[in-house]
Amino acid sequence: MRHVLPESVWKLQRRLGFGSERKLSEARRVLDNVIGKYIAMKRDELRKNGTSLEDGVDFLTSYINGGFDGDGDDKFLRDTILNLMIAGRDTTSSALTWFMWLVSTYPEVEKKIQDELKSVCSPEEGEKWRVFKVEETNKLVYMHGAFCEALRLYPPVPFQHKMPMESDILPSGHYVHPKMKVMFFLYAMGRMEPIWGKDSLEFKPERWISDRGTIRHEPSYKFLAFNAGPRTCLGKEVAFTQMKSVAANIMHNYRVFVVEGHRVAPNCSVILYMKDGLKVRVEKRMA
Repeated sequence: MRHVLPESVWKLQRRLGFGSERKLSEARRVLDNVIGKYIAMKRDELRKNGTSLEDGVDFLTSYINGGFDGDGDDKFLRDTILNLMIAGRDTTSSALTWFMWLVSTYPEVEKKIQDELKSVCSPEEGEKWRVFKVEETNKLVYMHGAFCEALRLYPPVPFQHKMPMESDILPSGHYVHPKMKVMFFLYAMGRMEPIWGKDSLEFKPERWISDRGTIRHEPSYKFLAFNAGPRTCLGKEVAFTQMKSVAANIMHNYRVFVVEGHRVAPNCSVILYMKDGLKVRVEKRMA
């Protein structure tokens, strides 16, 4: 709502405690309480067991041991964990959902991905159930292109806004000043012919693959799924690694079918989820 309501309106709602700002305040209390419990549990665990590195260290332990907890103040830890939950989990699950739906509706793309997965297996493993390692998924050029294409058509964060630090003139000739909010709709930009060509509405992983068989680079200000410039997502490579690992293991070992008659439509939200979720039927492919 803050993207579309005038700032004076939502600030008044927040001050008086009604409307969407009241819901936001209540939701924040719930999140703070849930995350606060995990922080308390982690502090108690560290007091009892110390900082053993045998099983590795999670993010929360790293922040507490590194002194980033503000001398026992949980606010920084709460905000950081919430940020990791939204930016590192919700966006990835959204991207995977749209990817699996797109692939299931394009059999020729699904076949090419399956062939590519077999190409990184040994002959005796190609027809058997297996788990792919990160080193193997890093070789999957066509799958990487398919994920880029899914992110182009269905960016997990479908719209953003920016505000200039000082008065400026945009390349379009429009004048902007520090109190002006500039909104841009990534979902629409990914479908615009002037940006992506006449086949902009097609799911076409090939557009991301060069003549040499490598991933074609597109400027970040054109492909904004991970933001651009100094605001580029720090977890971009981690996200691709996670998504390709999950998708490779699902697509090699199982066959995913969208339930017949299931309506797929985007949900208007900060994260681009499907309105009614994705209902699928799964069959085991490999023994």
